Amino acid sequence: MDTYILILLVISLVLLGVTWASGWISRLPLSYALIYLGVGILLSPYGLNLINLRPNANFLERLSELVVIISLFSCGLKMNRRLNLTSWNITVRLIAGLMPFSIFAVAAISHFLLKFSWGEAILFGAILAPTDPVLASEVQLNHPHDPDELRFGLTSEGGLNDALAFPFVYFGIHWLKDENWQNWFKQWVAVDLVWAIFAGIVMGILVTKLIVWIDRQLLKIRPTDTIMEDFIAISIILAAYSLTEIINGYGFLAVFVAGIVTRQSYKQEEKPFSQLEFIERIEKLLEVATILILGTLLRIEPMIRFAPAAVLIAGLLLVVIRPLGTWLFTIGTRYHPLKRLLFGWFGIRGVGSIYYLTYALGEGLQGSVAELMAWSVYITVIISVVIHGISSTPLMNWYEKQIEQQT
Repeated sequence: MDTYILILLVISLVLLGVTWASGWISRLPLSYALIYLGVGILLSPYGLNLINLRPNANFLERLSELVVIISLFSCGLKMNRRLNLTSWNITVRLIAGLMPFSIFAVAAISHFLLKFSWGEAILFGAILAPTDPVLASEVQLNHPHDPDELRFGLTSEGGLNDALAFPFVYFGIHWLKDENWQNWFKQWVAVDLVWAIFAGIVMGILVTKLIVWIDRQLLKIRPTDTIMEDFIAISIILAAYSLTEIINGYGFLAVFVAGIVTRQSYKQEEKPFSQLEFIERIEKLLEVATILILGTLLRIEPMIRFAPAAVLIAGLLLVVIRPLGTWLFTIGTRYHPLKRLLFGWFGIRGVGSIYYLTYALGEGLQGSVAELMAWSVYITVIISVVIHGISSTPLMNWYEKQIEQQT
């Protein structure tokens, strides 16, 4: 049977299954991502041997890229606060403090214990830096008016660090190509740090404002089809991303900013809410495909071979570095200790790391180090999907009860 046709059938059956069983699944300590991963493994050569895919890095890069930009726009649409440092204090702490801390902690461990060069180590830390906006739906904002600080912090962090890990990825790639950092450091600061971030923010605003303005003018002349109107969101995502990338800006950042601007640009609230529902459905569909493919890619021999290094990195990152860093960078806040612990626990890794890995492979990362990095990333994502998938529902239910009791 044609593998492509079989994959379509599998996605159909999985969607039917999780939809019909969603009432039961929502009560269980299971995430949908964990279910998709399990189905992927079941269909792999180690299960029913129905699907034996070996897609190249370029395919995985493009698929994960599409999943991430859809998810980042969704995160942006959920942002329900004014743009000031007071309202976004937790986000600033997690992005400006925790993310670099995590990157350099992983880099130090990789350099001293795995014997990576500093360039390879920093690249590895940057690849594992993003917390996932795709797989973390259980801990993100439930709706655009949700005032919860934990959910806001995790959602905004996932929306921003997928973009702002890029300067560190480029730093590592530059170092791989030329160990004499003085040859490229100034260019990295000017282009990869300052210009790319600036361009991402500005293009996210300008492109979105222009499309929304045109949309408003056309609506005054003749209303568009209600169903087709939601495609405006897709147009904003693709335009903001592609135009920003053309001028060497960070398209991921532009898409997240575009989501925020879209939400704030329409006077009628039902429009961004409708777009959010539409985007979330697409996001869920792409999540199914991505995690299913990840499950079918897993191979026992390399996973066993690289397990000691991978489990060391994953364990330290998820259980030590993230919780410790979060606790340090939330010092001075008035958060309850429970909330600070949950911020530290829910550092979910996923599709963003897969994208950065495949991007680095396309930029020249190769050899035994590349193989070790690749399987370490896969194993880290799997461990994260399992432990966070099992713990997210009971922990968030417990957290909600604690909040209710306090209020």
